[in-house]
Amino acid sequence: MVEPILEVSGLVKHYPLTQGILLRKQVGAVRAVDGVDFTLNKGETLGIVGESGCGKSTVAKMLVNLERPTAGSIKYKGEDITKLSGRALKAVRRNIQMVFQDPYTSLNPRMTVGDIIGEPYDIHPEVAPKGDRRRKVRDLLDVVGLNPEYINRYPHQFSGGQRQRIGIARGLALRPEVIVADEPVSALDVSVQAQVINLMDRLQNEFDLSYVFIAHDLSIVRHISDRVGVMYLGRMVEIGRDTEIYDHPTHPYTQALLSAVPVPDPEAREHRERIILTGDVPSPTNVPSGCRFRTRCWKAQERCALEAPPLAVPSRFGEASGPEAHDCACHFAEAVS
Repeated sequence: MVEPILEVSGLVKHYPLTQGILLRKQVGAVRAVDGVDFTLNKGETLGIVGESGCGKSTVAKMLVNLERPTAGSIKYKGEDITKLSGRALKAVRRNIQMVFQDPYTSLNPRMTVGDIIGEPYDIHPEVAPKGDRRRKVRDLLDVVGLNPEYINRYPHQFSGGQRQRIGIARGLALRPEVIVADEPVSALDVSVQAQVINLMDRLQNEFDLSYVFIAHDLSIVRHISDRVGVMYLGRMVEIGRDTEIYDHPTHPYTQALLSAVPVPDPEAREHRERIILTGDVPSPTNVPSGCRFRTRCWKAQERCALEAPPLAVPSRFGEASGPEAHDCACHFAEAVS
């Protein structure tokens, strides 16, 4: 077995809710992420999907240490990076970079493209000597499909898709092994989304990258991912290979999400069962007992309120290793095709 390049175990992030001006007494917590587990193998793309507010972006920020977890571990090549600081943390950050969601706000409007892409070299001068930085920046612009002559332009002179290419170039500057992409195409037009996805696919092969790709668009995730994890209210409810998730979803929430994906074929659309969820997503400050999805689930029974289902291959599959047998957090999991 090859050791995963990233291993996330029991990841938790709670934001305290306080009351009072002077004493700031804690009266509760926002449970943004509440026990997430997954692994990322070298050269693999793990897609993470879910509704807005389910904790996807919080997971992304913890992976690059922009947020410190409340509990749990994030191991990079076997070393828990949540316990690192100073030079040790700086060295790890060089190998785990992030591409942000909004290309309009993630680039400094007062800096030229050359300065934006070259800024990582100021933090990690060992990567590129000063005399060689301009050439490296021009090479990166060329790699992401932009004219190297644009090096002295400012972000406002580019379109949204071009700005995201600049963000990708900045992420590649230090030659990382892992890229965490937090909804990198959600702010772009559909035609531009395809161009950026194809670019990321090509760069993965060219630079031997591993991706954690976060999105809410299931069709985009399917195009780029090797494995897919589905999150709901701070927890992972299903994870498996892309074909397992899309062709044989077992968790009711995953089945509902996939039923809402637009189908271009009118005949197939007519025969597809559409699952309409009732109710709203519960507040992360007051999550339901047991299974968090039970308040909206048509399969919910008394056991669901009393016992939180583990993320594991459902027991009814036994030792099976077929396409239906993948990890799912549901007491009454049933695969559909």
